[in-house]
Amino acid sequence: MSNTGLLKSSIGRKFAMALSALFLMIFLLQHLVINLSAIFSPNTFNELSHFMGTNPLVQFVAQPILIFAVVFHFVMGFVLELKNREARPVKYAKNNGAANSSWMSRNMIISGLVILAFLSLHFIDFWIPEMNTKYIVGDTSGLTADGGFRYYEELVHKFESPIRVAVYCIAFVLLALHLLHGFSSAFQSMGQSNKYITALSKFGIIYSIAVPLGFVIIALVLHLAH
Repeated sequence: MSNTGLLKSSIGRKFAMALSALFLMIFLLQHLVINLSAIFSPNTFNELSHFMGTNPLVQFVAQPILIFAVVFHFVMGFVLELKNREARPVKYAKNNGAANSSWMSRNMIISGLVILAFLSLHFIDFWIPEMNTKYIVGDTSGLTADGGFRYYEELVHKFESPIRVAVYCIAFVLLALHLLHGFSSAFQSMGQSNKYITALSKFGIIYSIAVPLGFVIIALVLHLAH
């Protein structure tokens, strides 16, 4: 079967969705580890951020793949949701949806749109200013006027506003719910009849709660500490 034919099949779309989700999960974990260093060691955070911001492999290979994965994941999510709705013999309007499924399962598009809006804010807050600084202003050193790296200073500045912190925290709560439902759906389709699937299911629950919680803690600590 061709790649186009694979994506047109239900199994193919779910498999492609899972691959993009796996890549984004790895990125989220890596992003969390770097951001956590801002709490414990600003110098380490500066060094790691400078490496990520200047390494050609990260900038010109990993970064474009990441952007593609984000767009692909959300587009494929909407496609799957629309296909699922078309396949239902009876619409939710004629059903008691709350009795048959969770709120998150019925509103994955809504949570996805909110998370997408948050990602747009995140790009406006961090990625676009960084691209402007490096490629328009022309400062590739990552240094401030006094000779120190600017990354920690910029991160703290972004979390001074309580409104922005609240938006970030709400977005990560929705991300946790989104991940929990995503893992649940994946493991339901695979079944939970063996110990490996059961272990993966438990890992999914831990990941879905711990990673978004980590980002919430970072936002709150940086806001309250400064």
